[in-house]
Amino acid sequence: MRQKIYQIDAFTNRTFGGNPAAVCILNSWLSPELMQKIAQENNLAETAFAVKKDEQYEIRWFTPEVEVDLCGHATLATAFVLFHFYEFDENTIQFYSPRSGNLSVDKADNGWLTLDFPTDHLIAIQNVDELDTAIGQSPIKTLKGKTDYLMVYRSQKEIEALEPNHHLLAQLDVRGVIVTAPGDEVDFVSRFFAPACGVPEDPVTGSAHTSLVPYWTEVLQKTKMTAKQLSKRGGDLVCEYLGDRVKISGKAVLYLTGEIDI
Repeated sequence: MRQKIYQIDAFTNRTFGGNPAAVCILNSWLSPELMQKIAQENNLAETAFAVKKDEQYEIRWFTPEVEVDLCGHATLATAFVLFHFYEFDENTIQFYSPRSGNLSVDKADNGWLTLDFPTDHLIAIQNVDELDTAIGQSPIKTLKGKTDYLMVYRSQKEIEALEPNHHLLAQLDVRGVIVTAPGDEVDFVSRFFAPACGVPEDPVTGSAHTSLVPYWTEVLQKTKMTAKQLSKRGGDLVCEYLGDRVKISGKAVLYLTGEIDI
């Protein structure tokens, strides 16, 4: 069987920027074991698989190591593929995830795509010694969301200088660790580390912004914000807080199309 595959750079307007994701639009679901093997072979932060069901698309996401509950950049990439290569005439694509419920992506005339995701709920906790050691610098505040830790620092310079111990981070019982601070030219900046999922540092993490947006909304007292993820590839996002939902916008570009034999 031959399966069409696309690789998209998400949350960027240029090739080799943002976060690369592989996308497979399937006629019917493959086994989880086979989807995991495809993701492992692709060796990207995420491979997304989608199947059309009635008026929406069911979607699942795999890192090279595990299936995850939610992925922003791969959902953005999947929407880009459907809008550009599958004659999708509407301006909104409805997705359904068995693990995260209803999601959607809107397309604007200027090329921006907007994710509509559920807002994460954060709890402030005491600093975690093992976490501070793994990251290499204690934050001014630590919070815990559904799947990740959120560590807050004073400046963008501190975020840029972090050199975490990925081996120690992989021992923590969470999906990943978000580090954040006020931005020099945007409202806030971040980085995201998820070595336990096979992703030492994710280039741009849409799902992390379901945690970041409610936090910075409260701190900055504004609901619309600009954000930048400070990985080597870099990523630019525009975010909006809507209470129990978060809108996360970015652009995407095609890197390759191909076929895989499975």
